[in-house]
This record gives sequence, C-alpha cells and structure tokens, in this order.
Amino acid sequence: MLEDKIRKQFNKGCVDYGLLQDGDRILIALSGGKDSLALTRLMAQRARIFKPQIQVEAAHVIMDNIPYETDRSYLQQFCEQLGVKLHIIHSQFNESTDPRKTKCFLCAWNRRHALFQFAMEHGFNKIALGHHMDDILITLLMNMTFLGQFSSMAPALKLEHFPLTLIRPMCLVHESLLQKLAQELGFQKQKVACPYEEETRRSSMAQVFHELEQINPEARYNLWRILAQSTTMDSPVRYDGPSNP
Repeated sequence: MLEDKIRKQFNKGCVDYGLLQDGDRILIALSGGKDSLALTRLMAQRARIFKPQIQVEAAHVIMDNIPYETDRSYLQQFCEQLGVKLHIIHSQFNESTDPRKTKCFLCAWNRRHALFQFAMEHGFNKIALGHHMDDILITLLMNMTFLGQFSSMAPALKLEHFPLTLIRPMCLVHESLLQKLAQELGFQKQKVACPYEEETRRSSMAQVFHELEQINPEARYNLWRILAQSTTMDSPVRYDGPSNP
C-alpha cells in the first residue's frame, strides 16, 4: 500500500536520525502544499504512538502583503480530522529595507522568522519541515554548483539564535510517492498562486537531478550515501534564508 511505504520511509528517517524524543512539543510548518499536508498526516499518526510520546500542532503563516490565497477552511478541516490544532500566523515584510533582495527571498525569510518566534513563545522545542529526500539532494547539487560546498539541509539542526531544533521527518521519503499520495487522497492545492513565483535555480537543478536518475537509477542512493558519510550535511547558511534561493 502506498501510504504504508511512505510511512516506512518516514519512520526510518525518524529513527535513523533520532528526530523524536519523549516530551517533544513539535510545531508542523503547514504551507498547504502536498509535502506539508503529507507531513501533518504522518506526524498526527505518529503522535498516537505511546513511545516516544510527542505532542504536535500545526502553524500556517500568511504574508499579508503578498497576493496569494490558500483555502484556510480546508486546512482547518484537514487538521481537525487528524486531531491537530492549527494556528494561523499573520506576518508581512517591507521590501524597501533591502532592495537587493527579491520578494521571494524576503517573504520566505520573514515567514520562517515568524514561525520561529511563534514556536518559542508557545513552548515548542522543535519545528517539523516538509522537505523530502529529493529536496535535500537537489540542495546538495545546488550548493556544489553555485557555492562550491559539499553540504545540504540536515535531517535535524539546532538553531544558533533560537532554542529550537529543525527536523525533517520525511528526509528519506521520495517525492514521487508524495505526488501519488496527494492524488490518491485528493489533497487540495492553493486557491490563488503567488504572482511572484518564477523559474528558479532550484527548479532547473531539479531537472538535472531527474536526468541523473534517468542515466543511473541508483544516483539518488549514491548521492545520499556519500552525503550521509560526510560531516557537512548541515550548512547553517541554508537555514538563514528561504529554502528556495
């Protein structure tokens, strides 16, 4: 069964990288995309297991000065069905403070900062993000290509300036399975897409990654193995800004 396969990869990631401990209060970053919806579902199921005993809630950040729209009633209903409390956080940014930065960068940075601030103020010790294996490997290729660094997003990272740990419980989950799950379960998409969305380096690198898999189906596993063996799997610079440079 599809969801069983995804859950197996999810559980393995949590165990292999020690992402969950007794007493964790985890805030799930729920953007409304397929990955965060799947993560919320998996975390809600995991919270029902006695050991380790964890508490999970979700947060959806709305940038008031960006004209996109998510279906908040759908997100609320989705979370209620899972028994997960949903928080709606409002934020905004002033692009004149740094005209060198794009709207996408400023939006993502301020969205992440609002999430951190809320988590601290409400007693959460971890924030769960919906990045999957493909995201991590594409970031690896981006850092190698554009920064000359062999590094990527880590399954777990303690933040330097906040008493929080970022975790990526879907670090071993394949995106293709999440795409199928979204179709199978009928996940709804954003009502109105962000007008500032554009072709990014990340989307171009994703094409490169998929071409590597066509050349060698074992490419993702080889990349993951050497990344896991390295000591540079966490790169703080990747967390100070958006995940999509």
